[in-house]
Amino acid sequence: MAAKRRILVQWIGHSDFRALATAASPARQKIIQDQLKGAPAEPGDLGPTKTLIQAQGFDEIRLLSTYDRQWNKWYQQWLGTSVNWIPVELHQPTDYARIFEIVDRELAEIKQSRDWSETELCLHLSPGTPAMSAVLLLLGKTRYPATFYETARDGRVWATDIPFDLIDVLPEVLRNPDAHLQHLASRAPAEIEGFEDIAGDSRAIREAVGRAQRAAIRNVSVLLVGESGTGKEMFAQAIHKASQRRHQELKTVNCAALSKSLLESELFGHCKGAFTGAEQARAGLFEAADGGTLFLDEIGECDLETQAKLLRVLQPVTGKGASVRRVCRLGENDERTVDVRIIAATNKDLFSAMEAGEFREDLYFRLAAISINLPPLRDRKSDIPKIAERLLGMLNRQFAAEEPGYQHKSLSGSAISFVKSQPWPGNVRQLYNALMQAAILSEGTEIGKKELAASIADFPGTKNGRNSILDRPLGDGFDLEEHLNEIHCRYLQRAMDEAHGVKAKAARLLGMGSYQTLDAQLKRLGVSQKTANESRAKSE
Repeated sequence: MAAKRRILVQWIGHSDFRALATAASPARQKIIQDQLKGAPAEPGDLGPTKTLIQAQGFDEIRLLSTYDRQWNKWYQQWLGTSVNWIPVELHQPTDYARIFEIVDRELAEIKQSRDWSETELCLHLSPGTPAMSAVLLLLGKTRYPATFYETARDGRVWATDIPFDLIDVLPEVLRNPDAHLQHLASRAPAEIEGFEDIAGDSRAIREAVGRAQRAAIRNVSVLLVGESGTGKEMFAQAIHKASQRRHQELKTVNCAALSKSLLESELFGHCKGAFTGAEQARAGLFEAADGGTLFLDEIGECDLETQAKLLRVLQPVTGKGASVRRVCRLGENDERTVDVRIIAATNKDLFSAMEAGEFREDLYFRLAAISINLPPLRDRKSDIPKIAERLLGMLNRQFAAEEPGYQHKSLSGSAISFVKSQPWPGNVRQLYNALMQAAILSEGTEIGKKELAASIADFPGTKNGRNSILDRPLGDGFDLEEHLNEIHCRYLQRAMDEAHGVKAKAARLLGMGSYQTLDAQLKRLGVSQKTANESRAKSE
């Protein structure tokens, strides 16, 4: 039988052009690096595309590119191989609808050709954004059966076997996504084994718990994403308790709290003499959590070198299961096999970090087999009174154990209304601190609105904040249009500050369809397009 015609279809991404820059002229290198930002490629790193093409033979190569045509020509010259370029326009790297439209069109053209039955479609998942890879994965597992490839920066190339049990359900889910979400939100956390400690009954928390409960029964990695104080560690503990690993260890490490060398020793362990002070061999958390779960908190704070080492460990051992991995202690060459389920958490925007070259795309995919967004308190207002009551109950038990004769506190009706009305930018952590301060300073057995208001008065962002601007007295020269413009300006400036001046990100934070809309409003209202941080730095 004649060999099938092999056609490669893939996106080209930042990693490819960073690799090109290392071999380009100084002038061309500066152009590329100035636009892409992020760390340059390491010497010898060919980027995912050139790495694959040099290792595998293809009869036709189609590269989907959102980059300038001149850049494509530079890359073509460096690649040294015939390529069919498919220039496309994509305004948002996470625009799934547009990405789907582009990829579906190109793959449909290939499938409609006369020699489709004699064609092996190959899809490369490593380059491009996570959204691009996700769409390739879904279409290659449904409409256009394909062979999937991945590459690593050390030159390794492998065909990726995607488990069918994770994919077969997707067509049904996509046909009726609302029904699926209703299923996830059908039960309150208190009704689900392992999640009883999570307070609330809102749809937002039900959906998050529903996704977490479904993830818990598998050994796949889970990425928890949410603002500080939204309960990511509590969710990690709940997922572990709801899994088949509940009787084994759950180990936790805060990746932001340790230096690079200490973090690597904590994770992987070390042998005697591996570094100054290593007086005896020590097992790392991967070994300590063997058979159980390892929670990597603040994973977005890891430096690129540690990310590379994590990526190697998180590569599953072929044929051994999704959670079986090999780990090597610092200072040793021998690898040890462990069975560890990974849960990671971050409050960072990892998509922006990947665009800036600060977080590895391939590591993101290893961590985010299932991702769960934890809602902030402002998106679950109906849950706040119940959460406050539970937190106050915990404080009462703690204080009663420490102080004989302590009188339990309760919240008055006005206090409950007050906590429900607040934005709580610090989420559950801020609410807990406010309740603790009010419980300590209040004299009676009931905590009122006044005590709670005093306990949050000094919290950053509270002074001159939401309540003061919304409670201005009417009359006496009050101008509604001017007042609304002031509120509008504050939110625009806040979004620019939080996005560090990146308009596309600021537009997403404000729910705008494009950064052009934001730009027009910034100009109309005369809002400074510099961030507050930049202004402070200049004044200093």
